[in-house]
Amino acid sequence: MSNQETKPIDTKKIQEMLNRRKGKMKRYLSHCAHCSLCAESCFLYMAHNKDPQYMPSYKAIHSLGKLYKKRGKVDRKYLSEIKGIVWRNCVLCGRCYCPIGIHIPSMIAFARSILRSQDVYPQLDEVSSESWL
Repeated sequence: MSNQETKPIDTKKIQEMLNRRKGKMKRYLSHCAHCSLCAESCFLYMAHNKDPQYMPSYKAIHSLGKLYKKRGKVDRKYLSEIKGIVWRNCVLCGRCYCPIGIHIPSMIAFARSILRSQDVYPQLDEVSSESWL
């Protein structure tokens, strides 16, 4: 086991990070109408035969949304589970269109920064040359 896998999670730091952007991020999360218009503009969603896990709204709700729902009280196992959502399933291209004005890339980038603060990110040996597609 690597040091990254055994290091304890600093839930206070996660909570502080979540609280700093709480107003804007929770507003984005609560305003999602699940219309799926964002999905049609996502090339990864289209390239993966419209797999719902690649919908921009799914990615935001199942990463940042769950971090807010759990109030930052998460363990390393949970952070490792959402790692794939925020790094493998999204390239932050910014093409996801939301008619309501939700800025999904900022949500995914914020979720990445939270994971990064806990040393949870893809390792070079985990990444294949075609993992982004």
